[in-house]
Amino acid sequence: MRPLDWLVMVCALAGVVLYGLYRSRGSNTTSGYLLANKTMPWYAMALSIMATQASAITFISTTGQSYVDGMRFVQFYFGLPVAMILVAAVAVPRFLNSGVYTAYEYLERRFDSKTRTLVSAVFLAQRGLGVGVALSAPSVVLTAILGWPDQWTALIVGVVVIAYTVTGGITAITWADFIQMLIMSVGLVVALTAAIALLPSNVSFGDAVAVAGAASRLNPVVWKFDPSDRYNVWSGLIGGMFLMLAYFGCDQSQVQRYLTGKSVSQSRLSLLFNAVVKIPMQFFILFIGAMVFVFFTFEKPPILFNKVALARVEQKAEFPQIQGAYDRAFDHRKAAAQDIVNARRASDPEAETRGVERFKTAQKELDGTRKEAAHLAADGNGTVIDTNYIFLTFVTKYLPAGLVGLLLAAIFGAAMSVSSAEINSLATVSVIDVYKRHWKSNGDDHHYLRASQWATAFWGVYAVITAQFAKNLGSLVEAVNLLGSFFYGGLLGVFALAFFFPRVKGTAAFLGVLGGEVAIFATWKFTNVAFLWYNVVGCVGVVGLGLLFSLFVKEDTKGQA
Repeated sequence: MRPLDWLVMVCALAGVVLYGLYRSRGSNTTSGYLLANKTMPWYAMALSIMATQASAITFISTTGQSYVDGMRFVQFYFGLPVAMILVAAVAVPRFLNSGVYTAYEYLERRFDSKTRTLVSAVFLAQRGLGVGVALSAPSVVLTAILGWPDQWTALIVGVVVIAYTVTGGITAITWADFIQMLIMSVGLVVALTAAIALLPSNVSFGDAVAVAGAASRLNPVVWKFDPSDRYNVWSGLIGGMFLMLAYFGCDQSQVQRYLTGKSVSQSRLSLLFNAVVKIPMQFFILFIGAMVFVFFTFEKPPILFNKVALARVEQKAEFPQIQGAYDRAFDHRKAAAQDIVNARRASDPEAETRGVERFKTAQKELDGTRKEAAHLAADGNGTVIDTNYIFLTFVTKYLPAGLVGLLLAAIFGAAMSVSSAEINSLATVSVIDVYKRHWKSNGDDHHYLRASQWATAFWGVYAVITAQFAKNLGSLVEAVNLLGSFFYGGLLGVFALAFFFPRVKGTAAFLGVLGGEVAIFATWKFTNVAFLWYNVVGCVGVVGLGLLFSLFVKEDTKGQA
């Protein structure tokens, strides 16, 4: 990090926080603190929703995911547009017209208190486990760049997030997210431009795309139906749609964004904007990873991007032999890539085909040496995590001064966006669905405002502590989505019962949620079904069991919210 990088990063982040706090003036009531007094325009909500999805994990891990596995991760989002339309049509008017602070408050009006409490507990458990993962991503950044202990980074970012989230509430968060998303967008464009501009002068953009295709890094669509495959069209369209329905329709961290809207139409518009923009944005991010792969096809990368693991493996007696094999494989791959480029320019498809075959053979050899090095570095103690360090290595080693600071500001801003959103939503559910509902229901507005601020501080400290345990979860983007899939199906199922099955009452819904969660964990434990399908299993299980139990459980009729 050069002085200019520090200046750019600090100024950008300070500006974001100060702007958010400036816009949050007057958030001195519970409604203002938790719902922005329902004054948010659609564009602020839209970019806030997008920023809380993006997170530092998007920059760090999604690009690395594309580098090692190609662009097929984009299929994860294929069900999102349909999900957004359904949430906008069904959930938004019900939540906003009922005047609730949380999605789970709605469940008591529709069912009963025990169903609300159970689902609130599920949310607190699921989001509480995930908040540390989101905060751990920037810890990877400074550890990779400066060699700082990751505990310091999590503490610094956590303190900043706690400060402006406790002070300004949802208004500060939303407007800070708005600016952070703009910075993230600029950062993405800079990253892709740099990856292409830094290619050898004799390699054009078209050549880079051809090399990426030869390496199977441009594989956004996989049509084969395979329930054990995490990313194909069918898992994305069906499993991904169920996941996105649950995330945007049942997860308080997202519901709270559009509960702040001026009107139903403004909240709907914020979701529909994301329905249109999200897949192209994710494609763009994955394409950056593919271009970084091409860059490192011509510029030799380290055998391991994780500096700590690399230093460890370099001390092993077997390392020189592995490094030698890696060097030879890299040279073969680079030569094959150049052959592909030359064949394209000579319009010689046969020569290009031969180059592609040589490239694939060399890539397998290269991957084999990297696996050997990772296994040696692990030394029998788990797995070496390398994916999360790829993009950071590219940014910090090859980008010019100033641009490194801008991209790091984007990464840190993304981490702040998602962490603040999760901390705020956890505090809201803790106060509204737990504290106010079960402990102190007769407090005045000032009391609940203070309780919300204290709860926000608590969850912020909790996030800092749990971030220390998230760094060894492998690809962070997959860890977050896997964790959510354990619970989202159950959440979606109970809201489906609430919206579409009026004869199902509280006890049947309560038992349905319990049964749906059992079905999800049984699927995880006893099958090899990919995690996106857990959302389908959970939702169908809750609805089916809820309908079944409603035939046998007699309850007092309760009005719909």
